[in-house]
Amino acid sequence: MLLELRAENYAVIDHAIAVFGPGLNLLTGETGAGKSILVDALALLMGDKASSDIVRHGAEKAVVACVFETTPGSDAILEENGIDPQGGEVILRREVLATGKGRVFVNNQPATVGVLRQLAPELALVHSQSETGGDFDEAQQRGLLDRYAGLSAEAVSTAYAKWRDVQARLKALEQDEQDRLRALDLWSFQYKEIDSVRPVAGEDDALTAERRVLANSEKLLAASLAAYDLLYDGANSAETALAGALKHLEELARYDARFAEPVQQIIAARASVEDVSATARDYAEGIQASPERLEEIEDRLAALDRLKRKYGATLAEVLAYGEQVAAKIADIENRDELVKELRLELAQAEDGYRVAARALTADRRAAGAKLGALAEKQINDLAMKVRFEVLVTPREEQTAWASHGWDAVECRIATNAGEPMKPLDEVASGGEMSRVLLALKVSVEEGANAKGRRKTPVPRTLVFDEIDIGIGGRAAEAVGQKLKALSRTQQVLCVTHLPQVAAFADQHFLIEKKEKQARTSTSVRLLTPAERAEELARMISGATVTDTSRAHAEQMLKASR
Repeated sequence: MLLELRAENYAVIDHAIAVFGPGLNLLTGETGAGKSILVDALALLMGDKASSDIVRHGAEKAVVACVFETTPGSDAILEENGIDPQGGEVILRREVLATGKGRVFVNNQPATVGVLRQLAPELALVHSQSETGGDFDEAQQRGLLDRYAGLSAEAVSTAYAKWRDVQARLKALEQDEQDRLRALDLWSFQYKEIDSVRPVAGEDDALTAERRVLANSEKLLAASLAAYDLLYDGANSAETALAGALKHLEELARYDARFAEPVQQIIAARASVEDVSATARDYAEGIQASPERLEEIEDRLAALDRLKRKYGATLAEVLAYGEQVAAKIADIENRDELVKELRLELAQAEDGYRVAARALTADRRAAGAKLGALAEKQINDLAMKVRFEVLVTPREEQTAWASHGWDAVECRIATNAGEPMKPLDEVASGGEMSRVLLALKVSVEEGANAKGRRKTPVPRTLVFDEIDIGIGGRAAEAVGQKLKALSRTQQVLCVTHLPQVAAFADQHFLIEKKEKQARTSTSVRLLTPAERAEELARMISGATVTDTSRAHAEQMLKASR
């Protein structure tokens, strides 16, 4: 929902703020007061092209800004464009300099006009007098039809995703033959190089430790024998000294119990010395100074280092790379069989998509016939005499396949008897277009309610500029009723000249043009109930408001409730 719209130095507007509410927001005022200027300002914030002509004379720049309630779709668009959220609101601001240059801000962060255009379908749909049916694009027409009938494209979307996935896998497998053969040669060489060495995870650490021993065998032999001699085998060894000390301590313990514990400690020390000396002896006996084994280890470590430099920092990574290469080789060698399987899978995916898309087409065609008849009746209630249809055309060629189906949905109209049906933008004028779209959207909402379905939420604000041109009387009242009906599910903003329409407003804004200090300025203000009656009386009788027109205005307001 649009919460607020601001304009500064925009055309004849000096400074204006309008705070909108839910339901039907109507803008009225004297001819030439600048009612459509506010619609144009909002259209600018939806990404319309800007011109330096909109800058108020004497000002450096024009600024327009608005605040919308956020939607899940708008949040996703902001995230895609790296724009931070703003607490449940989307704040848009656009500056147009007198030089013609401009700047865009979204949530007070620099952005582009492209971002505004991405956000526009989520936030507001503006129907101005200069607009054509081309702005009411195929996606919007398809969305309205699906909403009317409560149709879901989920089955088609799932089938489409599967088809695209199989298609991509097959394309990757059917890559250029030369590339495939070059890759096979490379992977075969790499696999053979790794397989010829046959590395074992962790063996390089064990070999490095063994190499360190062999390279220092003489030093290690001398050290281990010397330790054995000093601990156990020598005339003055530690074991001999401990044995003598134990003998004296045992003698002391016979007369004094305090020496019983020291005796046990010396016995434990002798056992530890014996164990360590035995370890040193065994180590010395196991040392073999083998130049041949040292050379063998050096060669093996060199081969392992070559593999690690090419294929991984550790032997575990080298082995993992070898497994990956082997799998790739197997895929290429089994390519023909895989291609055959994927082509079969692709054909099945294509059939699955066609079945889902045809079912959706059938549902859309049935719904399109009903919506066309309902919308035609609604349009003809608005002082028009037309034939109207919703045409659903399946485009079964694969280039037209999409996640929403293959249907082209087009609203067509004939405004005169005997004329063929044509697209809206080729037939309807600006005022007619607004009325057609109003009737169509009311038909969608009424149809959805009649079916008792829970409707898909549509957060978009709908804006109609002078939808009532060329009508009056009962047709004007019908326009007001339809706007009111539409505003029960969506926020609606509308510029109108007719009191029959204005009487249905939930919020009524008056656009006034005043002259101050030899400058013309346009302002916007929300009318009180009493002011609404006076404005309706003005719209009824013109410049001179009479008691009769006031009474008529009061009756219109009462009737609209």
